[in-house]
Amino acid sequence: MPGKETFAEHLKRQGVSRRSFLKFCALTASSLALPAGAAKAIAQTLETTPRPTVVWLSAQECTGCSESLLRSFEPSIEHLILSEISLDYHNTLMAASGAAAEDARIEAIAEGGHVLIVDGSIPLNDDGAWSIIGGVSSLEVLQESAANAALIISVGNCASFGGIPGANPNPTNAHSVDDLIQSGELITSAPLINVPGCPPIPEVITGVIVHFLTMGMPRLDDLKRPTVFFGQTVHDTCTRLDHFNAGNFATSFDDEGARQGFCLLNLGCKGPVTFNACSTTKWNGGTSFPMHSGHGCLGCSEPGFWDRPGGFYKPLF
Repeated sequence: MPGKETFAEHLKRQGVSRRSFLKFCALTASSLALPAGAAKAIAQTLETTPRPTVVWLSAQECTGCSESLLRSFEPSIEHLILSEISLDYHNTLMAASGAAAEDARIEAIAEGGHVLIVDGSIPLNDDGAWSIIGGVSSLEVLQESAANAALIISVGNCASFGGIPGANPNPTNAHSVDDLIQSGELITSAPLINVPGCPPIPEVITGVIVHFLTMGMPRLDDLKRPTVFFGQTVHDTCTRLDHFNAGNFATSFDDEGARQGFCLLNLGCKGPVTFNACSTTKWNGGTSFPMHSGHGCLGCSEPGFWDRPGGFYKPLF
């Protein structure tokens, strides 16, 4: 993308000091669990890397993934990324509407090499009439936008695995982005990263983008999730783990055991089978996560979590 300003140039133009820039790089390295010295490498890369063009498509979704990014704390990695990438198209956030909005998308993808973020599942029933963007089905918009992308990120459970729209009985015939690639409905040479969650953690979304820009593709698991964030279960680092090991289990959400931090496994917690960064990266600026605040994990970063037999509160074992 010749002629585009770099991260560092844009930050300088916005009045961000060198010190703040280096702090951002250090925070990014920390969130990605990178070794000492990685912050310097990130800084060097961002100083020479053009700001990426990002196109965010919204299909069958509730806007929760966008809201997750917007409800961030200062200073925050997600705020800096939202400010410093060239977010050229986003149905919810952009000022333009109608034809002007779609013209912006066409211009953004014209040269290719963009990062395409997909939020929401893609319906195939009734020629895609369940999700229309600018008079065109979400599938057609996705096909056009993905053709020459450098990277596709499926944000949220809906885009990653079908989510709520794809739950039984799936009346719209909703599919994930990966489903469409595997079936041949979507043709693209761009690699795909799934960042599931309902919604995903803000720092996970932005951390994946930074990893791709500075170090290339992150290592993925068999569900195409980056292992740096989805490499262990939330149970593995839960604040209630000691009570699990000791055999201390709450019998209701408001009993004395629950107040003392007993394990919530018998109340339906899905932490042992859910891979996510909730108990490490945490939520709300690193403040807390569901089990820490008294509720069991729902398993929202796993396929089919809405259709789990027995519902959210049936014990796993």
